[in-house]
Amino acid sequence: MYDELTKVDIKKMEEEIAYRKNTLAVELGAELKRTREFGDLSENAEYKEAKRAKRKNESRIRYLENMIRTANVIDIEKAYDEVGLFDRVTVYNEKMKVEKEIQIVTTLRQNALLGYISKESPLGQAVMGKKVGDRVLVSVNPTMSYYVEIRKIIKGEDNEDLPISGF
Repeated sequence: MYDELTKVDIKKMEEEIAYRKNTLAVELGAELKRTREFGDLSENAEYKEAKRAKRKNESRIRYLENMIRTANVIDIEKAYDEVGLFDRVTVYNEKMKVEKEIQIVTTLRQNALLGYISKESPLGQAVMGKKVGDRVLVSVNPTMSYYVEIRKIIKGEDNEDLPISGF
């Protein structure tokens, strides 16, 4: 399955790749060279850590390049009265008896702890396209589900300040 990403997502990934290749890779290479000079590599913790950091950087670059290569770039469609991508939505969880504000985002920018909910998540899927006053079932898995009521929608835009997720 291809990830649905926006043009801003692609731009942010390209910027991170450029930073990792042009700045971080050079710094990590210098650190690897410096720690190699400490002597016996089998007992050189600094060298092993430098190698690990270099591999992690290379892995992140491959991941981002693959995301860009396989992405399905989408345009943001806005309906004035329905929940859409980047909208802030106030939902009332009937099971927990709590109201919470969330923002619907692409998978690349999700962070549930901060209220950024992926449109592909169970909650994101449940509220997308719904209107204020709608009561929707959120199915987490075959044995767990709950209802939320949509209480408020604030239309949003694709904000470049919203960071992409790291590892």
